[in-house]
Amino acid sequence: MQAHAPYHIAHIYLDQLSALPVPDLRRQASYLVFWWDSVALGHLFIGTDEKLSDASFRDKFIAAIRPAVEQYTASMHTKEAHWEELLQHRRYEEWKRWMDTAMSAWTAAAIPEKVPVSVVICTRDRASFLQNCLRQLSRLTCLPEEVIVVDNAPVNDDTKEVVLQFEGVTYVREPRPGLDIARNTGVLSATMPIVAYTDDDVEVHPLWVYRVWQTFQDKAVAAMTGLVIAAKLDTEAQLIFEKHWSFNRGFTDKVYDAVYFNKTLAKGPPVWEIGAGANMAFRKEVLEKVGLFDELLDVGAAGCNGDSEMWYRILESGHTILYNPRAVVHHEHRREIEGLKKQIFYYLRGFTTAALLQQRLRQEAGYKRHLFQVLPPYYMKLIWKGFPFYHFQYRTLWAEIKGVLSGLAFYIRNRRPASK
Repeated sequence: MQAHAPYHIAHIYLDQLSALPVPDLRRQASYLVFWWDSVALGHLFIGTDEKLSDASFRDKFIAAIRPAVEQYTASMHTKEAHWEELLQHRRYEEWKRWMDTAMSAWTAAAIPEKVPVSVVICTRDRASFLQNCLRQLSRLTCLPEEVIVVDNAPVNDDTKEVVLQFEGVTYVREPRPGLDIARNTGVLSATMPIVAYTDDDVEVHPLWVYRVWQTFQDKAVAAMTGLVIAAKLDTEAQLIFEKHWSFNRGFTDKVYDAVYFNKTLAKGPPVWEIGAGANMAFRKEVLEKVGLFDELLDVGAAGCNGDSEMWYRILESGHTILYNPRAVVHHEHRREIEGLKKQIFYYLRGFTTAALLQQRLRQEAGYKRHLFQVLPPYYMKLIWKGFPFYHFQYRTLWAEIKGVLSGLAFYIRNRRPASK
């Protein structure tokens, strides 16, 4: 008996349909992503055990896209329920005309051929992944001025040979292992005012670089993150990650600024919710001011979380970060449970170390409270709920707990004087 049935991923472009489709769940579970042109509006997980009528599917669909539709149509001053009524009464063509008007400001634009962005890809001995990533970047509607591949502690020349296949891509060898070391090498090599990072295991949307550049047209934005959509949900590990550890931060814009920072400071700003390192960008001048990525948080050291620790420092310095869901990449999650457990272990190890480092920047930050008062009862509850079999999301539970404890031990061994 198969332990996990794969989910079929379907991208549904609502502007191209004459009616709303109802998925056929008789054979396979579905993960549906709804789009209007190049803008993702929402998503749905639908299992094979769900018995959906046309009406119940419409209700789920409307709920899934409601936050994004309300954001994008806020300036229309239309009665809130108007568009929902059109869908409920199957007046799809009328709804499409309304959406065409509402979304025109978000989809119709004169897109430049090239923009002043440096794209940095940090990679280590994954030539086949890198080749696919570079191929995608070379086909973008709007190209970056610069693409930099940082070859991190390679064991052979495979990465360099892949880079040589792509005209205009800069190859930089970094002999010291560590993602944040590689990120720092990338930003130091970049010559453009905006530095965007993505991973070698992602596929970028054709407008990704344009949307990144567009975000920084707001001079108040110091950094940004974007939407990360699962590329495959073939295995249990991939589904666990997407449902419980997802890089997807939603389909509406989010602003993280001084108001957000001060409002959440007492409990410890949850900067890990801002985005994912697979889809982030910075003004280079901001990185030069707040400092580069903390190399103590690398996988070979604390674990990871160099990205969220950087977001904390940017916010702590009074800058603004924007989550822009129109900047989209597709990420292939780890396929195997053991690989997922290892990933989660290092996430929690890095999270714990980063939280304590952030606490030292601002003593009033509530990270110690989170670690020592919130997490223990939280994990006790999960241990009880998962007992005795620890299936599905509980399969990573012990890796999480070990990661927290390992992070505490690492921080104690490597603590350094506070900067303030």
